Amino acid sequence: MKVAIATVQVPFITGGAEVLAASLVQELRARRVEAEIVTIPFKWYPPARLLDMMLMARLVDLSSVNGQKIDRVITLKFPAYYVDHATRVGWLLHQHRQAYDLFDTQFGDLQHDAEGAAVAEEIRRWDARHLPEHRALYTISKNVTDRLRRYSEIESEVLYHPPAGAERYRSAPAEKFILAPGRFDKIKRQHLIIEAFAQLPETVKLVLIGSATGEYGAAAQAAAERLGRGRAIVKGVVSEAEKLDLYARCLGVYNGVYDEDYGYVTLEAFLAGKPVITHPDSGGPLEFVRHGENGLVADATPAATAEAVRILAESPARARALGAEGRASIDRLGIGWDKVVERLLA
Repeated sequence: MKVAIATVQVPFITGGAEVLAASLVQELRARRVEAEIVTIPFKWYPPARLLDMMLMARLVDLSSVNGQKIDRVITLKFPAYYVDHATRVGWLLHQHRQAYDLFDTQFGDLQHDAEGAAVAEEIRRWDARHLPEHRALYTISKNVTDRLRRYSEIESEVLYHPPAGAERYRSAPAEKFILAPGRFDKIKRQHLIIEAFAQLPETVKLVLIGSATGEYGAAAQAAAERLGRGRAIVKGVVSEAEKLDLYARCLGVYNGVYDEDYGYVTLEAFLAGKPVITHPDSGGPLEFVRHGENGLVADATPAATAEAVRILAESPARARALGAEGRASIDRLGIGWDKVVERLLA
């Protein structure tokens, strides 16, 4: 059986979507399925360029390759899910959120002029027409399924998957630092945890890992440095081994993203037996974090975030108990690849 995984990528940028595609290929091949990733380069500006991307995806011919039939296409992202194929199945990471829930917010970029608004409307029209053409539609989280239903009136089924290398996460005695993983971006809101640490004693530290480029990354790094005395350490991109070590040794993990689709950070923290601090508007993490049971859900303000850190720092025993329940909750959910592959190939 030949399976093509259709997705997109911004050249020179790698994130969770690329990790998911690579993991899916690996899992399919482990089950003796011939699988390959077909990637469309993606550019979102100026707004009219999105229409070119959509047409490019629609014109991709994956019916056969080198004279051999491609049996199934699995689409992951906008606009790759416009690829036409007789037996295509969608496993949506998300729609183009700037045309939906991020439209007319500080995180959107299509609401600023008539051209952008018209492109957003065209995206909605294409989604309404072409997403139902899939043999079946799945999503990576309840949050994505809910958005798809709310904005496009399209039903889908949730298929949770584990983060890459899930079996390698471990727990070690906690040290007094909070780990904040993830690419620096205003939608990830690293500034909240940095500002929170200005209200905390010097006995607890903050460690941030992930690409820290661009205007937001520079501003966040400068804010971290202003705390002084090594209170907030920006490590940038670290090796897999160092990431696993930091997860194992931290007191807790901060995942303050705004309305995340799914997000590996929560699952990675729980696999390492660590509690998660998140916010009521963080989306995906709230599918797993239960306040006071396996983590803390604090208002998205520096003061409330600081209080959540203080709770963990002043009671290491409670932090351990929350983290242990986080690990147990992931075990109970039984998140694995067998069900994902079975459904995508059914």
